Amino acid sequence: MSTALVNGRVLLDDGFRDDLVVLVEDGRIVDVLDGGDRRAHAATRVDLEGGYLVPGFIDVQVNGGGGVLFNNTPTVDGIAAIARAHRRFGVTGLLPTLISDRIEVMRAAVAAASEAIAQHAPGVLGIHLEGPYLAPARKGTHDAAVFRVPDAGEIELATSLRGGPTLLTLAPEQVPVEAIRAFVERGAIVAAGHTAGNYDEIRAGLDAGIRGFTHLYNAMSPLQGREPGAVGAALEDEGSWCGIIVDGVHVHPASLRVALAAKPRGKLFLVTDAMPMVGADDPSFTLYGETITAVDGVVRNAAGALAGSALDMITAVRNCVHLLGLPLDEAARMASRYPAEFLGIDHQRGRIAPGHVADLALLDADLAVRATWIAGNVEHHA
Repeated sequence: MSTALVNGRVLLDDGFRDDLVVLVEDGRIVDVLDGGDRRAHAATRVDLEGGYLVPGFIDVQVNGGGGVLFNNTPTVDGIAAIARAHRRFGVTGLLPTLISDRIEVMRAAVAAASEAIAQHAPGVLGIHLEGPYLAPARKGTHDAAVFRVPDAGEIELATSLRGGPTLLTLAPEQVPVEAIRAFVERGAIVAAGHTAGNYDEIRAGLDAGIRGFTHLYNAMSPLQGREPGAVGAALEDEGSWCGIIVDGVHVHPASLRVALAAKPRGKLFLVTDAMPMVGADDPSFTLYGETITAVDGVVRNAAGALAGSALDMITAVRNCVHLLGLPLDEAARMASRYPAEFLGIDHQRGRIAPGHVADLALLDADLAVRATWIAGNVEHHA
């Protein structure tokens, strides 16, 4: 049976339209119709009550949610719990993100993500391995004791996911250029992050196939007058994408506006870097044996380093509107279309268009999530 989503403000490539019907069948968007089209009347009609219908959000950096940290629970059930927790915030696709860890934990995480994808676990798209090929000087909350240089066997392991994209964050100055090229040749999307590299080292990584930057500004060498650093390389390079954490804590709004001005439109996208307290009542979790607690929504470890975030994606979208002054349509694209383009899955996700998977989110006038669809299956949210 076809379902017609009616009476909504539908986000298309050129902005919101309030005179259209989205026709869904067998988990995909069949067409976007004028309201008077007879196919809209033959289908089961769902009244969106004037809400904003946007592509479902895609988060490429999710360490945890619903009380679960991926590092501590690298299982199919753990991944599913994280995805369930983030769905209520509009996320219909995510990459469970493994913080730097031992090789046996990495092996379990990749296997679990492969199995979750094979089981069609709702919302699971691939995996993000954030480390362990990082710079001790920019480690953040990562454990430098597990940092290492990948050998051929580990390159094979890190790129062994089946059925979805692998995002790998590394410090270009810590990894031989040949290894970066090997990751890329084996299909990984490589991002620079947790790096103390200078401009030339970052530029060499870009030339070797690095596609983007993990949480721009955070845990990377800054832009300075005589040394552009990783930030300068990221802002200058027109072809690369940058994930940004828009929580008002990780990056000052003025710095975010600089990035928006410097990068071509579509090259900045939202990430949460979420930890287990997102979608959970407990503000604490354990990482590397240390208990970490969010205080006033800010997550820091005992050394004072930011340790991920308590941010959810719909809040990031609202912050783009209220802190940065972006229109809602562009803020929503930063959470959907642009990350889909970064992952190379924009032919299937990230837009409301015929042939795309019916991953959708319904927002009310206050920009709260009222419903989500994953492959056409709806879930309502209070």
